[in-house]
This record gives sequence, C-alpha cells and structure tokens, in this order.
Amino acid sequence: MSAASSHPSPRPAPLPSAAARGRFITFEGIDGAGKSTHIGFVTDWLKAAGKTVVSSREPGGTALGEKLRELLLHETMDLDTEALLMFASRREHIAQVIEPGLARGDWVLSDRFTDASFAYQGGGRGMDRARLDALEQWVHPLLQPDLTLLFDVPLSVARARLDASRTLDRFEQEQADFFERCRAEYLRRASQFPERFAVIDSTRSIDEVRTALRTALEKLA
Repeated sequence: MSAASSHPSPRPAPLPSAAARGRFITFEGIDGAGKSTHIGFVTDWLKAAGKTVVSSREPGGTALGEKLRELLLHETMDLDTEALLMFASRREHIAQVIEPGLARGDWVLSDRFTDASFAYQGGGRGMDRARLDALEQWVHPLLQPDLTLLFDVPLSVARARLDASRTLDRFEQEQADFFERCRAEYLRRASQFPERFAVIDSTRSIDEVRTALRTALEKLA
C-alpha cells in the first residue's frame, strides 16, 4: 500500500443543512377571499413552533414598494405600466426583504407574490401569459415560494366581504367578470403547480380553515 493510500482521505466539508435556509410562504386569492384574516394566525403558529417570522406584502414591503403601491392602487395607468411597476416593486421586495430573510433562516410570509400578477394582470386584464413569464424569469429566475396558500371562494362571497369592510381601491372596484377571470387563473396556476399550492376553501368556518392551514404548514416544518 502506498503512503498516499495509507491514510484516509479527508472528508468533504458538510453541505449546509436545508433547514439553514428559511421558508417562503405566499398568500393568494381574489380580493375578499379572506387571506389577510389568516396571515396573523399563520405568523403566531410559526412563532409558537420556534420560527423567526418576517411578514410582508405586495405591492409594497419596502419604502419604495409602498410608494409604488399607492400609485398602483389609486392611479389609472396603461396595463404595461401596471405590470412593470408590480414587478419593480417585487424586485425591490426580493432584494431587501425576501432573500435576506431566507438567508438568515427566517420564515418569510408575503401577502401576494407573482401568482397575483398572473391572476390580475394576466387573467383579469388579459395580458399575454408569455410576457408575464418573461418578467418572472427576469425578476426572480430561481426564487419560488415553498408554499402558496390559495384562499378560494365564490365571487359572491368575496364581494360581500369587501362591501362590508372598507373603501375599495381601483382593483377592488372592477366588475364581476374581472374577478371571475382572476379566480380562474389562480385555479389554473394551482393545477399547474400542485407541488407548492394548497387550495384552501375559504367559505368554511375559521376553525376549519385553520385546520387546513396547519396541515399545509406541517408539511414544511
């Protein structure tokens, strides 16, 4: 046996544990579906499980993003402008909030992400899906949520919830057929990416919805 082979080769450095990276969870659904109601519950549930949680939203989530949010929700604009501003806000959100949080090992929760652009600018407003695909590949070619919670309700339920709760922004003021197209696109996305989507029937009681949420979250923990 040669001298070189008489000693065991040094072991390679261990790869970082998958657990070292945080998790990215997004909340989706048409306006009035109830997603915002449950973000606090998910935050508390994760914190009780010992996770560090960052909760954010789109459009918004950063100082620049919040300024863009005001424009997007209240100013009339061309569809291309709308889509580009959504992705501009998203890029800033990724750079300042999502990627740093995941690198720290945090669990990052976002009220909407790119699925919303496919639903609203694509399904609702009719933007060609290929253009949204191109923007997605430009802005975050590798990043995708680990879990997308899609809160789904019939349009009549969603509208009743909105009408009873607040002054409507320019998206919320759209006609029923707009939201039917948004909902259909959300469900198409869920069918296209079943490995990351959990579709939550948001017409059920709060306790039933929370049971479904816990089931989805336990698969990531």
